Amino acid sequence: MTAGIEDRLLRGVRELASVVVAFSGGVDSALVLAAAVRALPGERVLAAIADSPSLARAELAAARAFAAGVGAELAEVPVAELASPGYRANAGDRCYFCKQTVLGEISALALRRGFAHVATGTHADDHRALHRPGLRAARELRVVEPLADAGLGKREVRALAAAWSLPVADKPSTPCLASRIQVGVPVSLRRLGLVERAEIAVGARLAEAGIRPRDLRVRLLGRGFRVEVDAPSCAAVEARPGLAAAVVAELAGIGLAGPGAVAAYRPPALAPPG
Repeated sequence: MTAGIEDRLLRGVRELASVVVAFSGGVDSALVLAAAVRALPGERVLAAIADSPSLARAELAAARAFAAGVGAELAEVPVAELASPGYRANAGDRCYFCKQTVLGEISALALRRGFAHVATGTHADDHRALHRPGLRAARELRVVEPLADAGLGKREVRALAAAWSLPVADKPSTPCLASRIQVGVPVSLRRLGLVERAEIAVGARLAEAGIRPRDLRVRLLGRGFRVEVDAPSCAAVEARPGLAAAVVAELAGIGLAGPGAVAAYRPPALAPPG
């Protein structure tokens, strides 16, 4: 199965001639970067990661390691999403303002460095989603989508990443820290920092109990907060009397306000609002 999708992807990337890959560290953009390294001479490939308070430091470190592992230059591009009123307002179209800022800065970098295109990790399944405001910004900035153009959905992305032995092939989705802030609650530097510190604290506390979640989110709600972990980890937490209460108390201690709870993580498409 992977031979056909590999050929389509590499052929499409080769036709770009030179490309800056908007790299987040996730499996989708990682596959685009790996394809670019395979299809093009090294001097015609650049990875660019948007560095802002919404990017967890652990994700930045992982992105650096991946780029080095595939032999790609990584440009760390400072971006200021928080300067955008639409981004801060978090009214449901935050991703549009985020992508407008991020892809705008990366496009400017590509122009300065003489690269013909900016590519994202958008795949075919993304275009089937009901609400993806970030895609509108990408269209406006005329970025290219090698995965979607080659007809790859998420299943094919992971299959090809595994066939290429990419270390991120099975990496769970790791959206930006702002995605943990409930729609309608303004995004701020303080809240982004709270989310990052809270997720580090929860991960450490659960590891002490022998629980290492595949998925972990700490969500700031209009009133209170919710810790979400994958279903097996949630069951393990519930099986240890007092652990959920200890997690909630620890987060209250670092500044999360209001009532807290531990619940099973569900992907955004399946999750209820708030």
